[in-house]
Amino acid sequence: MDKVRVGIIGVGYLGTNHARILSYLEEAELKGVADINFKKAMEIGNRHGVKYFENFEDMLDEIDVGIVATPTSEHFSVSMKLLREGKSVLVEKPITENVEQAEQLVSTTKKNGLILHVGHLERFNPAVEIIENLISEPRFIEVQRLGSFSARSLDIDVVLDLMIHDLDIILSLIKDEVKTIKSSGIHVLSEKIDIANARLEFESGCVATLTASRVHQGKVRKLRIFEPTSYYSIDYIDQETKVFPLNGRQMDVKTLKIKKEEPLKKELQNFFKCVKDGKTRKVTGDEGLRALKLAYRVLEEAEM
Repeated sequence: MDKVRVGIIGVGYLGTNHARILSYLEEAELKGVADINFKKAMEIGNRHGVKYFENFEDMLDEIDVGIVATPTSEHFSVSMKLLREGKSVLVEKPITENVEQAEQLVSTTKKNGLILHVGHLERFNPAVEIIENLISEPRFIEVQRLGSFSARSLDIDVVLDLMIHDLDIILSLIKDEVKTIKSSGIHVLSEKIDIANARLEFESGCVATLTASRVHQGKVRKLRIFEPTSYYSIDYIDQETKVFPLNGRQMDVKTLKIKKEEPLKKELQNFFKCVKDGKTRKVTGDEGLRALKLAYRVLEEAEM
């Protein structure tokens, strides 16, 4: 396979950004875009000089893979159709609306020998990637993911909209099972939970606390990981990672050297390499399913 032929289903905010990056990537060729809002599909298609469709099934013969950037409620039906037609899939997070749907997608992917990745793009943030091989004994993790109100993802709770990014990252860093969960959530501007807090305790004894809000003034994306002798402070937005010694010697604080890159670009490059090699890497359908299961455990506890 020379260039991976790509079709984008859903060209709202995320789909439009996928199209922008695909317009210059050497690994792939954007063949078409589809959206039930035909005017939007035509706008993005014309912008990038590709075909545009109202029904994504009309472009299946021209693509090898599909990028699913529809509302979450459509993730399962669109992704399943692509997989059954022999197309590998990159679906935006959360993988599906519910766990049963995600399990079906993962099963179909394996049965058909395809690639299924989930768009947890923070896993490709250079500030996160740099700590993957540095973390050895995490004891406490603190996460803040706060943002202003947007009507873009109101079909899902803030846990599935925002917090799930960090649940996925924590699961990738801590190879352990969650023992107990305590969580709470409130409605503010929508019928769904808009602010949520969760405390996870792992079998190893590590504790993680997460706060997610989509009604905050401004944008905050921070992760702190404490180990016995030091702690890591990660700023997702600035792509900055600092290491603080826990011996009181502030002069020993290190700012790690990071090559700043766009996470979405790295995510796409990873996906296309996997498609070409026939080998799956991060973030797999199994990983997306695991994050979704944990997110629903958090939601169930919050709604009790």
